[in-house]
Amino acid sequence: MSKEIEDPRINNRSGNEPFDSILDKYLSRRRVMQGGLGLAAATVFGGFGLGDAIRKANAATVSGTSPLTLGFSSVPGSMTDAVVVPEGYTAQVLVPWGMALSGDRDWSADLKMTPDYQANAMGMHHDGMYHFPLADTDESRDFLLVVNHEYIDQSALWAPKGGPTNADSEARPGDEVRTEINAHGVAVVRIRRTTDGKWEAVRGDRHNRRFTSASPMDIAGPVRGSAHVVTAYSQDGTETRGTNNNCACGYTPWGTYLTCEENWPEVFINTAELAADQKRLGMPTDRGRYGWETAEGGKNGEFARFDNTPRGSDARQDYRNEARTFGYVVEIDPYNPDSRAVKRTALGRFRHEGCWPGKVVAGEPVVFYTGHDSRNEYIYKFVSRALWDPADANRPGDGRSRLDIGAKYMNEGTLYAAKFNADGSGEWLPLSTDTKIPGQDRTLGDVFGDQAGIIINTCDAADLMGATPMDRPEWGTVDPHSGEVYMSLTNNSKRSEEDSAATYTEGGDDIEALGAGYATAPTNAANPRANNTYGHVIRWREHNGQHNRFDWTIFVFGSAASEGKDVNLSGLTADNQFASPDGLWFDARDNGQGILWIETDNGLDGGRKNAVAEQTNDQVLAVVPAALSGSENGSVVGPEGQSQLKRFAVGPNECEVTGIFATPDKTALFINLQHPGNWPAENSDDATQAPTGKVRPRASTVVIQKRDGGQIGI
Repeated sequence: MSKEIEDPRINNRSGNEPFDSILDKYLSRRRVMQGGLGLAAATVFGGFGLGDAIRKANAATVSGTSPLTLGFSSVPGSMTDAVVVPEGYTAQVLVPWGMALSGDRDWSADLKMTPDYQANAMGMHHDGMYHFPLADTDESRDFLLVVNHEYIDQSALWAPKGGPTNADSEARPGDEVRTEINAHGVAVVRIRRTTDGKWEAVRGDRHNRRFTSASPMDIAGPVRGSAHVVTAYSQDGTETRGTNNNCACGYTPWGTYLTCEENWPEVFINTAELAADQKRLGMPTDRGRYGWETAEGGKNGEFARFDNTPRGSDARQDYRNEARTFGYVVEIDPYNPDSRAVKRTALGRFRHEGCWPGKVVAGEPVVFYTGHDSRNEYIYKFVSRALWDPADANRPGDGRSRLDIGAKYMNEGTLYAAKFNADGSGEWLPLSTDTKIPGQDRTLGDVFGDQAGIIINTCDAADLMGATPMDRPEWGTVDPHSGEVYMSLTNNSKRSEEDSAATYTEGGDDIEALGAGYATAPTNAANPRANNTYGHVIRWREHNGQHNRFDWTIFVFGSAASEGKDVNLSGLTADNQFASPDGLWFDARDNGQGILWIETDNGLDGGRKNAVAEQTNDQVLAVVPAALSGSENGSVVGPEGQSQLKRFAVGPNECEVTGIFATPDKTALFINLQHPGNWPAENSDDATQAPTGKVRPRASTVVIQKRDGGQIGI
């Protein structure tokens, strides 16, 4: 998530004990049990049972196989307008912003964007993405690529005319707003590897399409048809228009793409008194992020829908509920170019970072994990009511309705919020109508009425249940062999020491006006560092057959190598120091092992404000968790395991490295580079080439491959 659209306010007013306080207790308890040892990673990561369990599981998994090892040397940190990859690798620019999906017209540096052109071209600021095989093709050489477009850079979008019109005041021109709306959303584009080993887009393919912030979409699940989502556009509350600020993503075992709506509240406004959910999620009261609500004209509330101020006698006459049709996981069928996207409301409503499937097992529910990417917000999971039937697995070309299968698994089930305990255990707290609120003689149904009410107010329901506020939960990934879940907690500058007086402040007009809760949250076991600049990656394992219990540990702490042991808890060196872990991808290999890829979002668009940012741009790192299995610390990164964590790639100046997957044959790694400052070079698809002068920057997908065609990473 770019700093340009991050909401730095803390909207959680619950007073629940935050994760960093829990983690501080966890570490303190470890110190006592280890006989007073300091905070070296070998003394803090093992967990209470989880470290041993993971170590034994890893040993069993890789028994009789050769250990997987990384086959490249860490690349040095870089601060240039180019991509850096290891020796023997290439990096290609693919499907950048503005590339037309069909037709003859294409990008030029002086291209003046229009609504129609942008609606049929790659959008801005690529983020999450995934690949989908086609029938009768090599799934590692020819497939559908689906890419999120998180937000826009108005200066680049409107560069030929010197910037946007009336960016901060007065009415915006209708066609400028339409173009900006069409630069958001999702793109589906067919790509293939050519005989010379490079990749190309198949322009004009029948699958190629765009979903924008204006595309008609269906509402499904508990919220569908409820009074919460009735608008002048959809008076029965069954549909809406658009998906916005699509950050990370996910996929389903039946072959659909999941895109997630993150920092969407800021494109709406309500100039009257904010409703509880609007306040909790941080809706503006004066002007939206881009002033879309100020544009005049349009039909059926084309622009008016961004103003949620009640103006009619009831919800059917205005757009007071429009924002309640946003904040969801959205399912897309990339195979059917005539299908609508569907908002799966059962998975909760908040600022979703992404949505990742758990290990899929026949006869068991389908599980998805998701995080709310804001300071002191929660981690969630959804457990389907339906049990997994392998007959529903994706089979390209079979003509089935994948969205019907999605309805089977994603419209009904139980939504949970996570509570992390200081002893390394955890609880999943159900957010259901019959769930009793701890310490109270009432249920969530008594408070919110029905499941639709709980979903609309997901964060408030998690507040009441005592979920653990976290340090900005971002990407997750699941080891398909063990089922272990990794999630990045990117950072939190609003953390205080455990005994600090600056803790939760409840009530007060000024606090309410800011949407603030924790002025600075105290540390805890799972978020142990005050002013957590560097972030960390957490890992947990579910209890077999129990959907309400898990064990957790910290996999790795980000830090600058120059920091002391009280901050650099993982003992990172100059070869692998990192800050603000974000994108994650577990690259499973056939031998039961795999590479965990870690991407960073160190906020370089906001300045080089920490010791890591002073040394390098955002980056991609790699580690083989199973290679750590013999260490005392329970298969985590510690001082003795530094050679197992390596820097694989570095992005150009000002960019965020995000979006990641490998082809099934592991010969190509795809990443996205968002909001670069001066990249890529014109008239070249070599991502490692720096421009010779100033260029109009374009977010892009980058494909990293070995020159010899071998598997990446090893």
